[in-house]
Amino acid sequence: MGVLDGRVAVITGGGHGLGRAYALRFAAEGAQVVVNSRPVDEGAESSAQAVVNEIERAGGAAVAHTGSVSDWKTGAALVECAVSTFGRLDVLVNNAGFLRDKMLFGMPESDWDDVVAVHLKGQFVPLRFAAAYWREQHKAGNPVQAAVINTTAGAGLHGNVGQANYAAAKAGAAALSLVAARELQRYGVRVNTISPLALTRMSEAVLGPLKTVQPSAEPAKNDDLDPDNIAALAVFLASPKCATTGQVFNAFGRRLGIYRGWTVVERLESETRWTVDALAAALAHLPSDPPPFDPM
Repeated sequence: MGVLDGRVAVITGGGHGLGRAYALRFAAEGAQVVVNSRPVDEGAESSAQAVVNEIERAGGAAVAHTGSVSDWKTGAALVECAVSTFGRLDVLVNNAGFLRDKMLFGMPESDWDDVVAVHLKGQFVPLRFAAAYWREQHKAGNPVQAAVINTTAGAGLHGNVGQANYAAAKAGAAALSLVAARELQRYGVRVNTISPLALTRMSEAVLGPLKTVQPSAEPAKNDDLDPDNIAALAVFLASPKCATTGQVFNAFGRRLGIYRGWTVVERLESETRWTVDALAAALAHLPSDPPPFDPM
């Protein structure tokens, strides 16, 4: 018996990295999984189908789906694939993504559009169609106990040099999750967000050098970059054991952080209308450098 027995999950970007780890762990916990990958991954055997084959060899149930998550038709097709194959949809994991890092002054329009399309629109589109499905189920009197897991990033929550497109999209994804959590709670849907840090194809350029770091003499503690560390959190958030919604987590190895979003840390008030000189005096104590990038 697994904690996801009887649940049906759609996992976008499921052919590699975190998505593959999610798909394998979900299936091991009893979920039936729709593994999505983008068309560029297609070949003699798509990456999604390769993961499905792994799941089936282990005795699980899964089906491959190929399509770009930023495409409107793909969003509808993902829900239809889950329902037609397994009879229902209980969990959506929005994980698909890629990087095209450049400084602001050198970023071409296509790099902005393509990254925002996948990391922001590509989370909204599947969510939109899954939300419509769950609302219809709720209105029809069918019990709904669904979960959405969206993906943000340290760059989106803290800002990072060379990642304006990625950071803007990931910040938008976190905000989208908060809106969805409020809108969908009445229909029995929980929405949470993970900011993961793990070694994948996408993060290889940044995290690759850390592969040689040995943080502990104990082998079990030398796997902080393993995507499967993040998969455990995703399984919990997708399971009936989780009651929380509207939360943003960061996860790295054995570390788990809980965000509280933008908060007002100081309030100033003037007895008269603010002037430039008064503002200069009142705000003189603020730092002249941007906050450091420290996602964990």
